[in-house]
Amino acid sequence: MSDQTQASSQQTPKQTKIERRAVLRGAGVVMALPWLESLSAWAQTGKAEFPKRFGVMFMGCGVNQQHWTAEGEGADMKFGRTLECLEPIKSKINVIHGLYNKPSTGHGIHPAMTGSLLSGAELDKGPILHNGITVDQMLAAHMGQDSAQPSMVLACEQPMTGYHETNYSLAYSSHLSWQTSDSPIPNEVYPSLAWDALFENRGSLRNLSILDRVKDRATALNQKVSSTDKAKIDEYMTSVREIEKRLDAMRKTKTVAEDSAKGTNKPLAMMPRPADGLPEDQREHARMMCDIIALGFQTDKTRVATLLLCRDLSAMIYPWLGVKEGHHGASHADHTDSYERISNFHLSQLSYLAQKLDAMPEGNGTVLDNTLLMFFSNMWSGTKHDNSKVPIVTAGSFGNTLKTGRILDYYQAGNENRKISSLYLGIMDRAGMKLDKFGDATTRLKDL
Repeated sequence: MSDQTQASSQQTPKQTKIERRAVLRGAGVVMALPWLESLSAWAQTGKAEFPKRFGVMFMGCGVNQQHWTAEGEGADMKFGRTLECLEPIKSKINVIHGLYNKPSTGHGIHPAMTGSLLSGAELDKGPILHNGITVDQMLAAHMGQDSAQPSMVLACEQPMTGYHETNYSLAYSSHLSWQTSDSPIPNEVYPSLAWDALFENRGSLRNLSILDRVKDRATALNQKVSSTDKAKIDEYMTSVREIEKRLDAMRKTKTVAEDSAKGTNKPLAMMPRPADGLPEDQREHARMMCDIIALGFQTDKTRVATLLLCRDLSAMIYPWLGVKEGHHGASHADHTDSYERISNFHLSQLSYLAQKLDAMPEGNGTVLDNTLLMFFSNMWSGTKHDNSKVPIVTAGSFGNTLKTGRILDYYQAGNENRKISSLYLGIMDRAGMKLDKFGDATTRLKDL
């Protein structure tokens, strides 16, 4: 047991912030492991304080409203077609209706509807960007101080440049996370680079297996932990190996794309998929990003993550769904079965990530129990460009601070009582951040 852990074990359980994680270091790599009960003197008391995590998943251009329905509570909850993918975790989700972001309304379509969804700020037109610090970055500054990466900001689609016809920058359509009022955080779109950042994988060895480089240290650790933790380490290592194998092809594709781009005088980001080195199969791209977030949360390498599944004005295409139009075009007929399949595909990523986190034991619960995931879009209807309310689903109880298995509907509560920034104030409260105001809100959501 480390000196830090011994010192911690002399405190009362209420004071304890216990060293629960092991870190394996190899040549050019740092591999954090999941929570292990063998490393915690207070683990078996059930009073150890586990870190809270916050994740955001975004789909641009709205949903198919006809099938975005839910009724009932807990085990009796019943879903419309799009939300049926939530069935396995319905006791751990909340469907939230009727919230809106007032600063995003009345300023034209698309960029102005998107850029401040996580900040609740007023945006400026023209060449000077002006937004606000987003809730994920507020939480990262507060919760991420003890983690190697304060936050992950990932995307499955390249950003756009230039201006929309409304004279708002397309940066507002392409970025959710803002670290200052004039600076969005760049999205990491390449899974291999997100992976390298997660494991501090660097130098000439980064194409070699991480597991091979920490093998001796893993063997030594296995001799010191319980049989339960040995099984947990083995399961974790198997998961990492499986992801590494999938990632290897993506890394090679990116390298080929970089070599091809050298003679074109065109940056990778401006090239079409898959010439830009992004995975051609968007299903695998999204799943890989979810897997990376899951490992980041499980090992406490990061506590905040944002994943832009498809941006506003998205150019994504979905041949495996039998959809002929691109995402943005399909959203203009959002009542169709085609757009319902698109909506379902993106929401299913939330279900996938939530189930993955729920399968990761942590103390007497799971990683999902200590997490709050939020899926949302910038509109209710892409056909009408209607953002008078936005679709939201959350998963996880954020360290048992949020009751789940509910449907919350604020649409008839009055505009002052249905602000999305009021939701963020409630989330930050539960993270230990007490603010008088955030965005355009000064009050918390009732009954949250």
